[in-house]
Amino acid sequence: MKIAIPVEDKHLDSTVCVSFGRTPYFLIYNTEDEVHSFLDNSAAASQGGAGIKAAQAVVDQAVNALLTPRCGENASEVLVEAGVTIYKTNGTSIKENIELFKQNGLSALTEVHAGLHQHR
Repeated sequence: MKIAIPVEDKHLDSTVCVSFGRTPYFLIYNTEDEVHSFLDNSAAASQGGAGIKAAQAVVDQAVNALLTPRCGENASEVLVEAGVTIYKTNGTSIKENIELFKQNGLSALTEVHAGLHQHR
């Protein structure tokens, strides 16, 4: 299964990023063969709509699941519509979250926030 995780740096010893839409990178990890890569999040510098753009970038990687501490409403809609299941991370360790996921130890992310929109 292919999963995505928002991360602070491009290595497995990095930490999970608290911001989905503005994360610097996404870890794309295949749980079957443990092959992984990092995707630069071009949406991080967006003036608006970062969550939606980040969600589309994740969907374009053909992932089955997203592991994240939180997710905005609009991004969540894009992900769910594409069949991506969203799980809530536990702590900040990438490796621990991958292991918890493999052991069915993460719960679904049920609280989706309205987004951090810049209303004027």
